[in-house]
Amino acid sequence: MLYDMKPEDIIGDYQEVTLNLYGGIKRKVLYTQIETPYPDGKLIVSTTDPDGVITHVNQSFIEMSGYTEDELINTPHSILRHPDMPSAAFKDLWDTVQKGNKWQGFVKNLRKDGGYYWVKATVIPNVRQGKVVGYTSVRRKPSRTKVEECIKLYPTLF
Repeated sequence: MLYDMKPEDIIGDYQEVTLNLYGGIKRKVLYTQIETPYPDGKLIVSTTDPDGVITHVNQSFIEMSGYTEDELINTPHSILRHPDMPSAAFKDLWDTVQKGNKWQGFVKNLRKDGGYYWVKATVIPNVRQGKVVGYTSVRRKPSRTKVEECIKLYPTLF
């Protein structure tokens, strides 16, 4: 289940917006301008079912997102959707992986505390007997140059 964010979970001054997410879900998010730097040498890994509902997370995912494992499992991956991310990026992701292809891109993720972090994401379809049964996503630290390019590009894609 995907809940609206709560002011008591947010650190610092925040803005509020309602996002229209994949599958017709609406969610009120509260976000700040506080960036959490991606730690060197860590990989964030998660798996989802075919609808993008989280089925597994590693410890790095838990630490960077600020959510507990229980809050993440059985929740749509869009729990991390930051309002600065253009929907075109996620349309491309879904169009690509639903065809059985690997997708890569740079994503600004929303933390439970309202802050954010940038990742270089690779999403791979998990195919069993010719059918996509879910997805595995591996995120790593992006180069600052690529992040700066995305900061300029993404507002033009809305």
